Parts: sequence; C-alpha cells; structure tokens
Amino acid sequence: MEYSSLQLNDLPDEILMIIFKKLDNITLLYSLIGDNIRLNRIVCDSIFTNRLTLVNFVPQHLITARPLLMYLPNPLSDPMLDRFCLQILPKIHEKVKRLDLELLSMERILRCTNYPNLSQITLYNIEIERALQLFSDESLFISTYKNQISLFVIDIRSNGERDTITDENPLLFTYIFNTFTNLQILDIGPYSIWYQYLSFDISPPNAISSTLLELHVNLNNFSDCLYLLDGRFKQLCIFHADIERITSNLVNNNKEKLPNLRSFKLYCDSQTKCYDELILPLLHRMSNLEKLDLSLDVSTTKTFVDGNNLKLNIINHMSLLNEFKFNICSSTRFYNQFNLPSNEFVQQMFKDFQNKQIISSVDYFNERGYSRCHIYSYPYELRYYEHIANSFPGGIFKRVRTISLFDERPFEHEFFFQIAQSFPCLEKLTVINKKRQNNKQFGKSKNQNQDSAIIEYSYLVQLDLSEAHKDYHEQFLFDTKTCLPNNVRVEMDYRLVKKVTRNFRRNTTRSNCAKISLICFYKKSTFPEHLKDYFPYAKII
Repeated sequence: MEYSSLQLNDLPDEILMIIFKKLDNITLLYSLIGDNIRLNRIVCDSIFTNRLTLVNFVPQHLITARPLLMYLPNPLSDPMLDRFCLQILPKIHEKVKRLDLELLSMERILRCTNYPNLSQITLYNIEIERALQLFSDESLFISTYKNQISLFVIDIRSNGERDTITDENPLLFTYIFNTFTNLQILDIGPYSIWYQYLSFDISPPNAISSTLLELHVNLNNFSDCLYLLDGRFKQLCIFHADIERITSNLVNNNKEKLPNLRSFKLYCDSQTKCYDELILPLLHRMSNLEKLDLSLDVSTTKTFVDGNNLKLNIINHMSLLNEFKFNICSSTRFYNQFNLPSNEFVQQMFKDFQNKQIISSVDYFNERGYSRCHIYSYPYELRYYEHIANSFPGGIFKRVRTISLFDERPFEHEFFFQIAQSFPCLEKLTVINKKRQNNKQFGKSKNQNQDSAIIEYSYLVQLDLSEAHKDYHEQFLFDTKTCLPNNVRVEMDYRLVKKVTRNFRRNTTRSNCAKISLICFYKKSTFPEHLKDYFPYAKII
C-alpha cells in the first residue's frame, strides 16, 4: 500500500489562512517568505504584515499577563534580525503600518527600508535619558516620520522600583510633540512592571497639540492630571490616567470645561481624602462624557460612596454617559456596628443602574473602629483586588493576579478554597489576620467537600504571611491543606514557622517547604544549620 505525502503547499488557501492566523506572524514571515510564490502571497497578506513586533526584550508585563494574551512575541535573535532587515522588510515595507521596536535594533530596522504607510510606533525598554537624546536631535532617523506617526507608545525602562521622573518630564512631552506633529494617540509607560510616574510640579509642561485625541499616562499626583487638562490639548477625547496619589498639595485650580472629552479613566491605588474636594469637581467639568472608569480608595468623614452618591454627584451631571465602570472602596468612622447599613441596603441602591451587574460588600472592623464599603461593576477588570474579608461575595476573576486578605474575624479553610476558585490565575497573595482559626480540624464545615479539599494555587509566585497568625502558616505549609507550586517566594514569621514545623522536623510541612525558592524570615537574623535541609531549594534571607 502506498502512502501519500501531503505537503503544506497542497492545502487550499482557506485552510492555510486558518493555520497561519494561529501562529506568531514574526515566526511565520521568517519561516515562509522565500522562493514559493504562492506561500509568499499568503504570508504577505496585510493580516500578517500590518503590525510587526520586532523585539529581543519581552516586557515583564507581557510575561506575567500571559494567560490573557492571544500571543507572546518571540525574542528576535540576531539571525532573524539580519534576515528581516536584508530580505523580509524590504519586500513588505509598503504594508507595514505599525512597528513595535526596542532601542538596540530600532535604528537598523527603520533604516533598512522606507515605510510609506507606517503610522504607529512602540518603543520598548528605553531609558529616559536615551529617549530625550532620541527626540532632541532633529537629524536622527525618527524625524523621517515626523508627519506620518499618529500613534506613539513609549515604555520607559524601570530600575526595579516605582520611580518618579521629574525634571525630564516637560522635556519629554515637548520633544515628543515636536517630533511627531500629527500625533493623535500617545501612551507613556504601559508595560513597565513598576510604573514610571510623571511629575510636572517642578516645571509644568510646555507641550501643546491641536491634533492629540487620546492620552494614556501614569502620573505622580492629581495636580499633574490637572496640568494636562488645562486646555493645552483642546481636541482630547480620551484621557486615561493612573495616579500615584491624590492629595490637595500644589493643586492647579483650573475650572475650564472639557466639552470634547468623551472617555475618562482614573485609577489610584493609594487612599485619598480628596474625593469631594478634587475628584468630583474635575468630573463636573466633563459634562459630555460618554464613558467613565473609576478605581479609587476613598477615606471620608461622611457616609459611604454608594449608589446614591454616584447618582447624585456623578451620573446626574453627565447626561450622555452610557458606560460607567467603577471599583470604589470607601472607609469611614461615621458608622458603627449599630448604624452600619446592611449589604442588602447598599445593593438596593443600584437597582436603577442599567445593563450592569454591581457587586457590593460592607464590613465593620470593631478593633480598628472603622467601617468599609466596596462597590464595583462586574465583570471585574483590574489585575488586583485588595483587602478581601469574609464578606467576599465570590465570583470568577480571571484577570486578577494580586490580592490581599484582611479581617478581624478568622479565615477558615473553606474561605481559602473559595479564594482559590475565584482567582484561578492568582500570582501574589498577602494574608493579614491575627485571629486563630475556629475550625482547624477537618469535618466541621457545613461544606464537607470544600473543607476536606487540598487547595492548589497553580500560578502562585509570591506569598506573604508576615502579618498572619500561626494558623495561617499551618494553612499554607501543611500538605494536607494546601499544595503550593514550585519556586514560590514566601515571607513568614520565623518564630511561628519554627512552631508549625516543630523546629523544622515535621513531615506534614516538609513537602511544601521544599517547593519554596526564597524565604524572607521576620524576627530572625541567624539560622541553624539544619534549616538548609528543610528548605533545600530556598535562598533564606
């Protein structure tokens, strides 16, 4: 019997397109552009040539977000770069509309041919000083595309911590708008694992643009946001800002209306006391807003930021608003355990919100003397979820990578089971709870399946138990309760770990301890020699 050999070239165009769409286009072009006229025609389709990600450095943000990505750019090796510059790019140069580049290779890529339809550029992993050099010299190659580029993304290299760029900010803005005179979309620092927060307090920016329609930026303070909304970008329709802190220091008092703004996003992780003083007045300048996205942690002396507050102070001021996403935590000492509104009462306030599922949870912390209300639109789109208590309403949060747990009531085993189910892609977990568990022995829970299950955190890379009771050290180190993944980094209290592991000799904790790659022990600076045997793969600090 003869066997037929089916070649790639034997497949019909429709099947080849289906296959090729599932592949990384850089690898596809590198592998198939050549002497075969038919394959050349297919892989040179605009689907595969419109956007080229030619990077050797893959941003950490893209790595940690991998479960959410359609693809991950392959590192660009030297042989690949040579072939692209000598053979591939000159052949497809008229079809390229977007180039994602990095500093080391971008000059060669941009010089190897001309790109008459190039309108979008992304620069990854570039230092602020080099960026200023790049834009300050009009003779540099990038000025060739002075009038072509409408979208520009620049990812400033981080030094491993949150940096605030100060003196360079006005220059960077000025140089960018001088270089690209028809710029419509600007995004600064979207992929840094540690954001580079821009600050204009020392010197407000002089940049002005009549063409800019969309701006995404990370800012140091609320005043920086007001600087950028003072009329210098009159045509701006979309403004998304991640702000390090919202304080009233050095705030610009500009009250000019923003009639062209259609979409506004404001994220701030730090708690602010300026919701009424600063945030609401800014929102009231946006009467024609159609989309609004708020993520805030508010401390107030008054009542919660709840459904009534949002309707009276925000929605009623925006007649064109048709999409409102929010994640707002508000804490106050106004309520106590006797006048605290129930979660059902808070939830009832959202009954008139159209086409949106709203989740709420209300807690009172007697020992700290404050109450807290968390409201958010679902599905939840942030990568973090902070201060989860026993009142956590549940749900599935596939985007979330970082969470913290806090309560003055104990977290039982079934609570951790729910957490693992709700956050399937969890990478960083912090537990803050000083109360001992009530149901330490299995079989006491109402839900026998949850109580007896060994909990797995498949993607966990960092666990912080430094502010947790001894029972939570047991919860995560006992292999009868939790199965930790390999190479997890853990912060723990040495004194409590010593008790839980019975002076580092207990078999029940040995399996999970062997999976730890780094341990930061609190309240201990020197360690016994046999500790290395109990944590065979861990660096102990």
